[in-house]
Amino acid sequence: MATLKGIPVSAGISIGRAFFLNRSGAGPLPRQTLPEALVGPEIIRLERAFEQFGLEIEQAKRHIPAELREHALIIDSHLMILKDPKLSGVAKRYIQALGINAEWALDKAVADLEKAFEALDDPYFRDRIQDVRTVAGRVQARLAGQTAETRAIESRVVLMAHDVSPADTASLQTDKIMALVTVQGGKTSHTGILARTLGIPAVVGVTELEREVRDGDLVVVDGLRGVVVLSPGEEELARLSDLKYQFEAYQAGIMRGCHLPGETIDGYRLKVKANIEMLDEVSAVVNNGGEGIGLYRTEYSYMNRPKLPTEDELFQEYLDLATILSPRRVTLRTLDAGADKFVSTLGALDERNPALGLRAIRLCMHHPDIFKTQLRAILRASVAGNISVMFPMISGLREIRQAKAMLAEARAELRQEGLRFDAELPVGIMMELPSAVMIAEILAREVDFFSIGTNDLIQYSLGIDRTNRYVSHMYQPLHPAVVRSIKHVVDAAHQAGIEVSLCGEMASDPFCVPILMGMQIDCISLTPQAIPGIKRIIRQATMDDCKNLLKLVLESPSVTRTNALVQETIFRQFPDELMFYSSLLDREDGPAH
Repeated sequence: MATLKGIPVSAGISIGRAFFLNRSGAGPLPRQTLPEALVGPEIIRLERAFEQFGLEIEQAKRHIPAELREHALIIDSHLMILKDPKLSGVAKRYIQALGINAEWALDKAVADLEKAFEALDDPYFRDRIQDVRTVAGRVQARLAGQTAETRAIESRVVLMAHDVSPADTASLQTDKIMALVTVQGGKTSHTGILARTLGIPAVVGVTELEREVRDGDLVVVDGLRGVVVLSPGEEELARLSDLKYQFEAYQAGIMRGCHLPGETIDGYRLKVKANIEMLDEVSAVVNNGGEGIGLYRTEYSYMNRPKLPTEDELFQEYLDLATILSPRRVTLRTLDAGADKFVSTLGALDERNPALGLRAIRLCMHHPDIFKTQLRAILRASVAGNISVMFPMISGLREIRQAKAMLAEARAELRQEGLRFDAELPVGIMMELPSAVMIAEILAREVDFFSIGTNDLIQYSLGIDRTNRYVSHMYQPLHPAVVRSIKHVVDAAHQAGIEVSLCGEMASDPFCVPILMGMQIDCISLTPQAIPGIKRIIRQATMDDCKNLLKLVLESPSVTRTNALVQETIFRQFPDELMFYSSLLDREDGPAH
């Protein structure tokens, strides 16, 4: 028996026989220098390889199975990479300047992009380098004369691959796939999205997969811990089989209750909404019992495209979202770009410290034409009657008033043009900077609601970059300063008579949610897949217990003491729930407890 480690991206356990969709065909890329006369033909050879893979993707998009139709958007992102001059253009320049073969030039272009992606803070965008590698790998295969091949799957299998591209989804026999395991991939890679859509376990980033596993080997894919067990013995197989059935029973139980309200035993009602970034995630919100959208990340509509979206395009997107979810409320966060989220048409800014630079509301004020276009689209879509808008990274009163003035200008323009909108559109702000926390009472008079973004609030309050391996252990959601900051914001909102929600990762952490409930927060917003489990914890809690826990946490002088106290209390109250939560949350992006 051997165990291979990877990254868990879709929970669950599957036991079955390995079946390889593809392998890397590992071997060194050919590296040649060319005579000047062959440079032009080599550029043409590279262009044809890009075109060939592009045609294959277009064909795959037309034949994608109905149950995976939402993955057409991911296929579009790969088409964008194919057409982006940052990849093909740079490779061509290397051929021209250095006189090297196409394979070598493309490899150098990918290496350049990898360096740029490594500097990004946001894990989602950092993981997009996996998409670039996938596209480049397929182009390399076309350069080597390989074509797309599909192996027929005869029975239910554990599908293994060097990578699973969006184009591969067109030929997958989804009813025969028990689990997914890949060499490539990160936490937000396409493989994880695909596996969660299919409701099967998945582990990615298993570097030794192709060397250690053969077709037909008996394997156990543990999507809770992120491991692949090869040829398990009888005792280990029995243990994992038992865990598999326990997890499936747990999943069935939380899904049965996911459409019930988030209400404690003694009647405290907590709204549980979802954070999403694409329209195709709406089905996951509804299926998992989401009571609305607490955060719609509108910046994703601006990424990976050659031109900025038009007002009509944004209007249609927002209207479709609101209409599908009606009467559930949809909160649109205005463009939160800059720092680690680049809008290609604006270009990356040359900033020494982009996290403290021109981003979010500051970027919008720097480009009022772009901001106005988005505000007009939001207002027009507000005729659906269930839309709210909120501004990110507000540091003080001046920014709120500037943003509201721009919104008023957009209203006046639409009124003059005879276009309808919701005149009572609720306006809120993200509370994610310590400066905003300190003057929460003042800011609460200016808006209709607060939304606490704990990911940034923790980063800025503690001065910690959680993606930095040297200090990531200091990223502590239950640090006394963080807990007291959140409580101060909640109290200020309630004193002003406005609602307050929380949309950071703390909302999906069972060690944090009871503390938030003790503060009497009105709403939490989290990833759709986490909603059923958190709802069940809410429904098994009492407000007395939550308030008592909060009191103890507020009296705690250190994060070490707080973490120990919270673990002891929560494990005592929810032992069955945390059997799986501790596995699912004990990752780089999970809480530090």
